[in-house]
Amino acid sequence: MFTGIVERIGTVRSVSDLQSTRRFVLECGTVAGELALGDSVAVDGACFTVTELEPDAFAVDVIGTSLERTIAAGYVPGTKVNLERALEMGGRLDGHLVQGHVDGIGRMIQSVKDGEFWMMDLELPADVARLTVERGSVAINGVSLTVAAMPTDRVSRVGLIPYTHDHTNLGRLRAGDPVNVEGDLIGKYVGRILAARED
Repeated sequence: MFTGIVERIGTVRSVSDLQSTRRFVLECGTVAGELALGDSVAVDGACFTVTELEPDAFAVDVIGTSLERTIAAGYVPGTKVNLERALEMGGRLDGHLVQGHVDGIGRMIQSVKDGEFWMMDLELPADVARLTVERGSVAINGVSLTVAAMPTDRVSRVGLIPYTHDHTNLGRLRAGDPVNVEGDLIGKYVGRILAARED
């Protein structure tokens, strides 16, 4: 479980295809010293397992299903990624409950600066958009965000304060860029219950 509060921007050092997985080595500075083999790390919001450790980097092995459902398939050396270690039981929950189970890939439509902050419009996958509500939560590339508005059925508008813009990879997004999207956990359960009642 994660909180959607990014700890560090990491950099993809290398990408290699193994027999049935793809290995990514991620540079992360001092964060690597706080990891252990088998730990869970959210990489752009997708929960991956640490399979190798170096003093300033770690490796994750990603299977085909995750490559299909996340933006990891597009990672190349030099790609900047948001990193968050798993939440410790009893730790402070500053964002919202994020499972690290990406629901699908969305797209950034536009980011417009408004004074000191940015308003960003994101096209969500249809099944996520259906459960997203104004003033609810959504995780974009693993960043916990509050939905400011839903201009259309598929578009979520969120606000980025300067800190979030500068300390995550969201500030590097351009129109059309793909993003990992995880819908609100509570919304998923409510949606499932309502769907069952309709059957």
